[in-house]
Amino acid sequence: MRVEPAPDAAEREMLGQYLDYQRATVLAKTDGLTAGQLARPHPPSSLTLAGLLYHLALNEESWMEVHFAGLPERAPWIGVDWDADPDWEFRTAATLGPDQVRQRYLDACERSRAVSAAADSLDQLSADDRDGQRFTLRWVLLHLLEETARHAGHADLIREAIDGETGE
Repeated sequence: MRVEPAPDAAEREMLGQYLDYQRATVLAKTDGLTAGQLARPHPPSSLTLAGLLYHLALNEESWMEVHFAGLPERAPWIGVDWDADPDWEFRTAATLGPDQVRQRYLDACERSRAVSAAADSLDQLSADDRDGQRFTLRWVLLHLLEETARHAGHADLIREAIDGETGE
């Protein structure tokens, strides 16, 4: 369920609320669809709703758990040769059932919230570095917000192409 972010929330809470709003938007675009509908691309794009959910789950887990918190990668991402198969998560998602791909995303988001809540502040630096620089919790939350919102727009178009469903 989407909850409007509070206009008077503190920065950390507000970032989390905006991210949760976009997460809920993406999930809403997949409600009630079959595995075939979730896996159907809509040319000229090869994107699918299942692929978007799995890609966003990977982003949540990669950025918050692995790069920010320094936790080990989770299956199924371990050992994927991203250079040989850069669209692995998009391709693999088409083989999963609706409940499985949605639950993976829900679980990844819940674990991201836990990592964020455990951080000392928005200024806490990541365990990992990116191009020789560590990043703050604020940066990773904004990065996930941007990534999720961008794909929420893609999901709008894909869902409309599937069954005509429009709206936020």
